[in-house]
Amino acid sequence: MSRIVIVMGFMAWTLPGMAAPNGKLLSVAEPAGYIARLLINETPFPGERGYVSEEDSMATMRALLLVLDARSNRIPPGYSREEISDTRSSDVIDIVTAGGVHGQVAGFYRDGKGRPAMAARVHARVARLQGIAGGGEPGRFVRLLDYAQALASAYFKGVSPSPDLFAGITRIPPNKVAGRAYGWMTDQDYYHPGGDFVRIPDRLGGRLGGNRFFTLVRRTAEAAPLSASGSPLVTVPN
Repeated sequence: MSRIVIVMGFMAWTLPGMAAPNGKLLSVAEPAGYIARLLINETPFPGERGYVSEEDSMATMRALLLVLDARSNRIPPGYSREEISDTRSSDVIDIVTAGGVHGQVAGFYRDGKGRPAMAARVHARVARLQGIAGGGEPGRFVRLLDYAQALASAYFKGVSPSPDLFAGITRIPPNKVAGRAYGWMTDQDYYHPGGDFVRIPDRLGGRLGGNRFFTLVRRTAEAAPLSASGSPLVTVPN
């Protein structure tokens, strides 16, 4: 597994439009700037709990963005977008902010005027990481910040991260599964989204950056029933 991650980390630097490293991010008001901050906030940086390596953190960012893309564009047969993402909208920002501060992605929501917003703790962490990145010669912090922004910018230009490590998964015993990841949580045994989510095991690369990724049980193509509680199947706790 480590060999695959390292190879992908090397491939990652071929992203189109990758500029010289500087650690700067686009405005929060821009979709690519907002999503870049989500990737940064959900990924460990050097010295933080869950950090393994620069390559692992980059792979984490790719996997996170692919979850958002799956919820937006790749709803599996038998499910509805509303069931998975708590919204009928296919817009990535709508999916991220669905449910408010403690909704789909904790700390990412829309403010009273409908603008994408972030919790104070998210602003503070990103600012701290940028402060570290700007304190010396460009290094790991700058590269990770730049990588998050490059991924997000490329995505909004129609370029998704590739390859998808989880797309080809068809079975996680005893379940047949839909493939792709549709959620993530902090990697603790007591965290599980519930419903028809299936934990992607370590042998299939399901742990990245201290997060556990989840796919879905494969359903028939019949219309998906909404859960009785009306709650989405995907949750992402702190």
